[in-house]
Amino acid sequence: MLNISKKNPIAENIEKYSTVQNLTNRPHYQILNKIILYVALLGIIILFLPWTQNISGSGAVTTLKPDQRPQTIHSAIAGRIEKWYVKEGDYVKKGDTILFISEIKEDYFDPNLVQNTKNQVDAKSLSLASYGDKVTTLSSQINAINNEKGLKLEQALNKIRQSILKVKSDSMDLEATKTQIKIATTQFNRSITLNKEGLKPLTDVEEKRLKLQEVEAKIITQENKLLASKNDLINSKIEINRINAEYSEKAAKARSDQYTAISNQYDTQAQVNKLQNQYVNYQIRNGMYYIKAPQDGYVNRAMQSGIGEIIKEGTEIVSIMPSQYDIAVETFVSPADLPLIHKGEKVRIWFDGWPTIVFSGWPNMSYGTFGGQIVAIEKYISPNGKFRVLVAPDPKEAKWPKEISIGSGAQTLALLENVPIWFELWRTLNGFPPNYYSPKESKTKEKK
Repeated sequence: MLNISKKNPIAENIEKYSTVQNLTNRPHYQILNKIILYVALLGIIILFLPWTQNISGSGAVTTLKPDQRPQTIHSAIAGRIEKWYVKEGDYVKKGDTILFISEIKEDYFDPNLVQNTKNQVDAKSLSLASYGDKVTTLSSQINAINNEKGLKLEQALNKIRQSILKVKSDSMDLEATKTQIKIATTQFNRSITLNKEGLKPLTDVEEKRLKLQEVEAKIITQENKLLASKNDLINSKIEINRINAEYSEKAAKARSDQYTAISNQYDTQAQVNKLQNQYVNYQIRNGMYYIKAPQDGYVNRAMQSGIGEIIKEGTEIVSIMPSQYDIAVETFVSPADLPLIHKGEKVRIWFDGWPTIVFSGWPNMSYGTFGGQIVAIEKYISPNGKFRVLVAPDPKEAKWPKEISIGSGAQTLALLENVPIWFELWRTLNGFPPNYYSPKESKTKEKK
């Protein structure tokens, strides 16, 4: 083993050579050492510079509101194409006619179908009104029957009272006649006694006998009158029952007719409603022959073509792009990054075909990026295995370019916390996710 040191004669001999002395005295080695030292110091300083954590995503340009996105116009009814009023690329206003179709169903071939249905509605309405008048007339008839019944009953009650009074009168007359019989009998017996004693003549006895016979005959007549009066009283009571039965039957028949009329009225009302529904449906169907633009926009593409082609219900006719819309970007983030996304957070966006220079950790140094703000986050996963996030323009930053078209690609960076570069390198090498955090606004609200 070599033992080379300063006291070693071999080392002393090497230093004597000029080549070795020139190598040790070269100045650029000192400069290189300084450069290495400064670069190392600069690298250490850079490791402590702030770095903005972010979440990258990719998506496409869309619109903020659903009614501003491209839409297809469908045919609500089946028909045959008769005439086109637009071509691809035309600008249409809301209500402009795009296409005219004709009817293909035999139930609607009649050109006077709407007018005929209206005539049926008018006829049924008149029938309904007549049933209403009939119900009113029957109600008046029932009231008249009830009034007449009341008068008849009052008349019958008066007759009963008269019969009762007549029975009492005939009873009193009968009692008076019985008293007269007693008197006539007493007088006749007294006349016989006096005639036997010779105090009264025979003619007087005959007169008394004749008077007695007259009174006896009178009592029979009076009994007949009393029986007739009682019979009249009974008939008067029977008359009340007859009146109740007769007018109850009349009122029941009138009510039955009234209920029949009411039933027919309700049935006619249902028919009128059904015909009115058909009339309105026919009117609306006639308006569907002209397919119109639902809003202002441009005709992108005609899904159907030609004249005489038959289309079904719900068939796509044309595609329209609204002329007025609020632009937005839909981007997709992985499920691991979803907890770091919050509504209202800032996002940097750059668009395909737009010149950009991007520094992901230093967004302020990037060029060609635009500011955005998260306005919606879907709560269920998309078919691509990521979550959809909708980003709108940030009103506090520069406006997005007008040249951007709907559907073009876009890249996004959701800005998170500021951390040192050494921490970000350490996190990336270990595969850790960005730091979980909550927005400051939500914290202040919780404190309040």
